[in-house]
Amino acid sequence: MGKIAAITGAASGIGRAAAVRLVAAGWTVTGLDLPGPRLETLAEELGGAFRPQPCDVADADQVATAFATIGAATPELHALICCAGVLRSGLMAEMPIEEFDRVLSVNVRGTWLCARAAFPLLRAAARPDDPARVVLLSSIAALRPKVVSGAYAASKAAVSQLCRVMAAEWAPAGVLVNALAPGTVDTPMVRAMADPTVGKGYQPSGVSPVGRIAQPEDVVDVIQFLLSDAARYLAGTIIPVDGGTQAAFVPPGPR
Repeated sequence: MGKIAAITGAASGIGRAAAVRLVAAGWTVTGLDLPGPRLETLAEELGGAFRPQPCDVADADQVATAFATIGAATPELHALICCAGVLRSGLMAEMPIEEFDRVLSVNVRGTWLCARAAFPLLRAAARPDDPARVVLLSSIAALRPKVVSGAYAASKAAVSQLCRVMAAEWAPAGVLVNALAPGTVDTPMVRAMADPTVGKGYQPSGVSPVGRIAQPEDVVDVIQFLLSDAARYLAGTIIPVDGGTQAAFVPPGPR
């Protein structure tokens, strides 16, 4: 029997790329995302190995229903990948309260709610020689925050700390928790922020020292590593996937 994963934010960006990759590798994937055509289209593309599950991860009742549905289909879950996230920008003195709340609610509360709901299924799947896995999406913003995106940076710093604490608490149960901290990734969410009326002065980290921004598949490569046997002794790590963006400041101009 193949392995089973749940992916939040599965209809777009990194979550979508992860769903495509895991299904191709023989996994059965439940994809959680807001209801709509993107989730429906992905389900049509991936076929029976992909189970769409409409869910707002910030809503505790919806998360409980989603994981009850997953648990009714299978008593075990081998991996949870939390990619759901929102980005809202604005100066700290001017950001609307409802936008600040939405960022923290989805990125932090939603991550915790899903991990908490998934834990019994993950623990049931864990074996001494094959731990269950949780991969959270933090951000380089947690390590190097920027002006105009303070709420997002704060939310991702909180995700990093959740990763560390959950890793220490859950490793004895055979559930390994790690996080990735991507730099700028070419996703619909980041592209949308290029609109000045949406971004409100937001500037992505841009081209990395490697010479380009990341594609979702670059991040999924590291997710796949964390799900592999090679990562059986990793827990509580936050891995930058940023092409060296946060390693050192690169002044503008020719080098």
